[in-house]
Amino acid sequence: MDITTGMDESLRSYMLAHGMEETPELRAIRELTHAKTKVPAMQISPEQGSFMQVMARALGVKRYLEVGVFTGYSALSVALALPDDGQVVACDVSEEWTSMAKPHWESAGVAHKIDLRLAPAADTLAGLVEDGQSGTFDMMFIDADKENYDRYYELGLKLVRPGGMIMIDNVLWGGSVIDNTDQRDSTTAIRAINSKVKSDDRVWSTIIPVGDGITLAVRK
Repeated sequence: MDITTGMDESLRSYMLAHGMEETPELRAIRELTHAKTKVPAMQISPEQGSFMQVMARALGVKRYLEVGVFTGYSALSVALALPDDGQVVACDVSEEWTSMAKPHWESAGVAHKIDLRLAPAADTLAGLVEDGQSGTFDMMFIDADKENYDRYYELGLKLVRPGGMIMIDNVLWGGSVIDNTDQRDSTTAIRAINSKVKSDDRVWSTIIPVGDGITLAVRK
C-alpha cells in the first residue's frame, strides 16, 4: 500500500519531509505507477522503501530475495542499499509491470545487481533450494498473492540464513484482518500467516505499522 494505514496525512507529510530521502528514480517509479497502472496501491509506500533500505544497511545485506516486484520500487529501494557486488533475486510473473521498472533500475545504476526471474515465485524459490542456495540470502521480502504467503514463507525459511530477516507485507490488510465479516481468501490467508509467524519458534518476530503493516521475522 502506497500510504501508511491509519496515519493522519499531515503527520505523514511531516514524517516524509523529515524522516527519509526519496531519490529521483524512486520518485519517478512512484509517479509512473500512479499514472500508468490501475492498481497503484500495490506499490509500497515511500516510507516503507526507506525503512527497508535502512534495514538492509543495518543487516549488512548482500543477497536479497523479493517475491512480488510490481513496478520495481521495493527492488530499487533495497538495491540502492546493497554494495556494488550485492544481488537482488526478484520474482514476479508480469512482464508488463516489471518492464516499467527496468529503465529506472538502469538510470539509478543498479540494474547489474537485479536478477529478475519471470516465473511463478514458488517455482523460482524451490529452484533456488534445489540449486543449493539454502541459507545464502540475508533478507527476503514477501509481497505477492496472499493465498501463497505460507508457501513463500516456508521456502524463505530455507533460503534465508540464520540471523537473516523475512519481511511480510500487507499484514494489516487495510484493517480487514480485524473485520470478521471479511472472509475473502486473501484476508483469511493473511490472518493465517500472522497467527503462524506469531507462534513459530523458528523465528523472532514483530509487526510494525509502516505501509500496510510489515512483519519482521528473524530466523533463529
